[in-house]
Amino acid sequence: MIALVSIIVGVICLGVGSGVSFYLTKKSIEKKFGDAKMTAEQTIKEAEEKASTIKKEAILEAKEEALKIKTESENECKERRNEVSKSEQRILEKETRILEKEANLEKKNDLLDKKIQAIDDSKAELENKKLEIEKLKESVEQESVKLKEAVEEERESIKKELEKVAGLSKEEAKKQVVDSIIDEARKDAGNIVREIENEAREEGEKKARDIITLAIQKCATDQTADVTVTTVSLPTEEMKGRIIGREGRNIRAIESATGVDLIVDDTPDAVILSSFDPIRREVARLTLEKLITDGRIHPARVEDIVEKMKKDIEKTIKEAGENASFEAGIYNLHPELIKILGRLKYRTSYGQNVLKHSLETSYIAGLLAGELGANVSIAKRGGLLHDIGKALDFEMEGTHISIGVDIAKKFNEHPEVIHCIEAHHGGVEFKTIEAILVQVADAISSSRPGARRESLDAYIKRLEKLEGIANSFKGVDSSFAIQAGREIRIAVKPEEVDDASMVVLAKEIARKIEAELEYPGQIKVNIIRETRATDVAS
Repeated sequence: MIALVSIIVGVICLGVGSGVSFYLTKKSIEKKFGDAKMTAEQTIKEAEEKASTIKKEAILEAKEEALKIKTESENECKERRNEVSKSEQRILEKETRILEKEANLEKKNDLLDKKIQAIDDSKAELENKKLEIEKLKESVEQESVKLKEAVEEERESIKKELEKVAGLSKEEAKKQVVDSIIDEARKDAGNIVREIENEAREEGEKKARDIITLAIQKCATDQTADVTVTTVSLPTEEMKGRIIGREGRNIRAIESATGVDLIVDDTPDAVILSSFDPIRREVARLTLEKLITDGRIHPARVEDIVEKMKKDIEKTIKEAGENASFEAGIYNLHPELIKILGRLKYRTSYGQNVLKHSLETSYIAGLLAGELGANVSIAKRGGLLHDIGKALDFEMEGTHISIGVDIAKKFNEHPEVIHCIEAHHGGVEFKTIEAILVQVADAISSSRPGARRESLDAYIKRLEKLEGIANSFKGVDSSFAIQAGREIRIAVKPEEVDDASMVVLAKEIARKIEAELEYPGQIKVNIIRETRATDVAS
C-alpha cells in the first residue's frame, strides 16, 4: 500500500515537475524566440543596409567600368581611324609612285621610239647617201667618157705638139693624157666619197657603237674558256704498267668500255686520251682518274667504274642544260632539248666552250633586242640554241646548222627561233631582226679578245696571206698585220698614192680581204702615207 502511495506520489511529482519544466521551457523558448526575432530583424536591417551599400557600390563600379569601356572604345576607334588614315596615306603614296612609274615608262617608251626613229632616219640617210654616191660615180663615169671624147677630138692637134716638144709617140702621149685625166677624176671622186662616207660613218657608227657597247657592258663573261682535258696525269711512272696490265688486258678493257684510245708513250707521268667524241673522252678521263685513286685496276673493276661514270656524266649533262636554261631566263624548253644543250658543256670550237659561247650569245642578243625594241625572248632563245647542232654533229651527217634546225623542228620550237638557227651564218636570207641580232651576238662572242684560239701554223698562214693581199696592190711599200690579224697597217709610196687615192685603195684592199680570206670578226685596213725630206747642214 505504501508502495502504491509512493508510486502515486512519484507520479504526481513527476507530472508536476514535468509541467513546471514545460512551463519554464516554454518561457525560455518564447524568450529565445523573441531574442531571435529581434536578432533576425536586426540582421535583416543590417543586410538591407549592406545590400543598399553594395548596390550603390555596384552601380558606381558599373558606371566606372562603363566609362572605362567607353574610353577604351573611343581610344580604339581613334587608333583605328589613325590606322585607316595611315593606310589611305600609304595607298595614296603607292598610287602616286605607280603614276610616276607609269609616267617614267611612258617617257622611256617615247625615248625608245625616238631612238628607233633616229636609227630608221639614219638608215634612210645612209641609203640616200649611197644613192648620191652611185649618182656621183655615174656622173664621174659620164665625165670620164666626155673627157675621153674631148681627148679624141683634140688628139690630132695634141699629137703633133707632144711629138714635137716631148718626142713621144702617139700611143705614149695618149696614155699619159688619159692616165692624167683618170687620175684627176679618181682624186675628185675619192675626195667626194671620203667626205660623204666620213659624214655617214660618223653618225651611223656612233649609234651602232652606243647600242653594241651598252649590250656588251651589261654582259659579264669569262675572258678565257674551259678546254676539254685529254691528258691524265699519273702519280708515278709505275702506274703506266698497272694501266696496261698483264698482256695489255687492262688497257684493252678501258678502250673497249669507253670507246677511247689510250696512248701510253714516253710522255713523263701522263697518259693521253684520243677520241672524236668529247663525252666519251670525258668518261674515259673520269674513269682513269677514279681507277688511279682507287688503286684497283682490273677488267671487272673497269666496267663497273665506266658504268658509274656514264651515269654521273648523264646527270652532269642534264644539270648543265638546266643551269644554262635558267641563267638565260628560258624556262619552257623540252626536257630532251635541255639534255642536248647540256652536251655542249663538253664541246669546244677553236678552244671556246660552246655552251658558254651559246649563253654569251643569248645574253648579248637579248640586250641588243631590248635596246632596239625587238622580241627579247626570241632573240635570247635563238642565241641559246643557235649552235645546238654542234652537240650531235660528230654523230649525224650534215652541218651543225642543218642538224640544229632538224632538232629544233623535232621539239616544236617557234619558227622564228628556227630561222635564227638557220640564218646565224648567213646561209639564208634574213627574215627577222632577231635573226640578225643573233648573228651579230654570235660574231661578238666568237671574235672578242680571248674567246677563241687557233693553231700556230694556221695563225701564221692567215697573217701571211693578209699581208700578201695588201702587198699585191700597186703603190704599196710594205704592210704589217697587227693585233692578232684584226688590223693591217699599210705604208704606201707617197709619189704613187696621194691622199685622195688612199680612200679608194683602202676600199679595194678591204673588198679583196673579204673575198679571199677567212677570219673571225673584223679587220681594220689602216693606210699610212708619209713624205720625208732630209738634208745635211755642214
